[in-house]
Amino acid sequence: MDATIVPKAQKHYPVLLKEIISIISPQYGGTFIDCTFGQGGYSKKILEFENSKVIALDRDIESKKIANQIEKKFEDRFLFKNLKFSQLNNLKLKNEDIKSVIFDLGYSYTQIKDPKKGLSFDSIGNLNMKMGLNNFSAGDAINKLDEKELEKVFKFFGDEKESKFIARNIIKERSKNEINTQTLVKIIDKTKRKKNYKVHSATKVFQALRILVNKEISELIFGLINAAKVLKKDGLLTVVTFHSLEDKIVKYFFKSLSEKKSISRYVPVVEQAETLFELIEKKAIVPSKKEIMENSPSRSAKLRYVKKKTNFYDFETDILDKFKNLIEIENFGDKL
Repeated sequence: MDATIVPKAQKHYPVLLKEIISIISPQYGGTFIDCTFGQGGYSKKILEFENSKVIALDRDIESKKIANQIEKKFEDRFLFKNLKFSQLNNLKLKNEDIKSVIFDLGYSYTQIKDPKKGLSFDSIGNLNMKMGLNNFSAGDAINKLDEKELEKVFKFFGDEKESKFIARNIIKERSKNEINTQTLVKIIDKTKRKKNYKVHSATKVFQALRILVNKEISELIFGLINAAKVLKKDGLLTVVTFHSLEDKIVKYFFKSLSEKKSISRYVPVVEQAETLFELIEKKAIVPSKKEIMENSPSRSAKLRYVKKKTNFYDFETDILDKFKNLIEIENFGDKL
């Protein structure tokens, strides 16, 4: 998963910021939920508009340091909660006019480079990858899951073509010693037969482990469901994704709840329920060439959004069934 940063300048860079502000229109006021506060890029920009209010969430307690600074400046218009975005339905929002719920699913430069988090294959020491409010680490997964489970994690969460051989070599190595970050990188590098010198050999395996450890599949699915519930009529659900798995989930959720199902002409005519969303743009919005030049990790970003058409909260969705296989793989971590 790419980070929303400028690598050389080592500062936070909120991806597609101009496009998001244009879509959510904070100049007209209202409350906005920033589900992935991080370094506060979106929240700060929204708060520049006097009639706006931001409720920010982040599972990473380190984000509270920046949130505290913003809270001092915008005491009446900013609230931070150390909370997973899948739990945003726990917020007391009865009297809030929620204009948009915003997700940026990338990691910041600060998070990637934090040695305690161990997100990077350049890290030294134990495999961690916990973003906060976790039950197990990447080290637990690598050293305790069986070969078949590791293979599935790498294959389905990282699209790693050599997942079978990497899993097998991990099992061999850990029978001798517990595996840390450097050892895992060496195993992957030795195992990979086809090298892509533009992309680090460990990229896909590390992505897969981050998804597993942070339960990013179910987090995203329940985040989307609960975001749709807290929005009122004309509210916008806005999501920036950074890899194909995330985008596939978001695209399906938006499309399935904004299109009436096709019915065979041989079936008696029945009145279909009104759709929950209006899909305003079918194609994802991507960063401009200028933004990619300034911040190369933004090249993989995709922005999708929908407008809620009705004040209806108990809707039906088959998204959990659609991605049942991925959730089952994610649940391998429950036994750790």
